[in-house]
Amino acid sequence: MEVLTITKDNFDAEVVNSDKPVLVDFWAEWCGPCRMQLPIVHELAEEITDAKIGKINVDEQPELARKFMVMSIPTIIVFKGGEVYKKAVGVQQKEQLKEMLK
Repeated sequence: MEVLTITKDNFDAEVVNSDKPVLVDFWAEWCGPCRMQLPIVHELAEEITDAKIGKINVDEQPELARKFMVMSIPTIIVFKGGEVYKKAVGVQQKEQLKEMLK
């Protein structure tokens, strides 16, 4: 499955109204740790089928970063039923991301 690019315009459709859990990586181009996180997120997206994987660029979507109080990046938030289920700050390994989806 591909990693979705999530924006304020498709957030409700992709996250709030999703019938699957959604793992979202809040990131930015200039962020070194975010560049370390990105291949891990892409790897996870290729392996799992029972959840959606997305990314939100905090520079392009500052409203979403503010709404979910993202102060440091990378921040990973898992949504279930449209609500925040779990949140982690900093680079997460693939096994940690899988654990967050449980």
